[in-house]
Amino acid sequence: HEALTGLGEGDFVIVDGTLIATDRIKADEPYYSQKHKQHGMNVQVMAAPDGTPLWFSRALPGRTHDLTAARAHGIIQACLTRQILILADRAYQGAGATVRTPYYRHREQPEHYQQFNRDQARLRAPGERAFAQLKQWRILRRTRCSTRRVGTIVQAIHTLMTCGYSG
Repeated sequence: HEALTGLGEGDFVIVDGTLIATDRIKADEPYYSQKHKQHGMNVQVMAAPDGTPLWFSRALPGRTHDLTAARAHGIIQACLTRQILILADRAYQGAGATVRTPYYRHREQPEHYQQFNRDQARLRAPGERAFAQLKQWRILRRTRCSTRRVGTIVQAIHTLMTCGYSG
């Protein structure tokens, strides 16, 4: 809710999840992401339209789906109550009325669907900058600490980024 201050009806945010790789063993199954084929922690990022990171979530086990993580953190509900539009990737399909995701690709997709997907990708592109800023920190390239500390590290990085520290 704090990240959404200053935003009102008609504004939009970019939401996406990313996997922070961890050094885990095979026995740590909840941390294994089938999609990325590695162990890690799922972190949700909310970014402003200009790419400024507004909020980083606490870390969840890597096998947590992005939509499940967004619901667990209350992102979708918070944006719904404030009538803020969310631009997201296909992982968030079915999230609700305020979430806009691209259409599935088909061989013979109508031109207006293709145009919508291109426009949405153009609007979401600056939000990818928030992920790039997060992942540039060397400490997150392969985390070797306890998985419980990853969320704390991400929050500390967000605080440093907010203060203008570039690492």
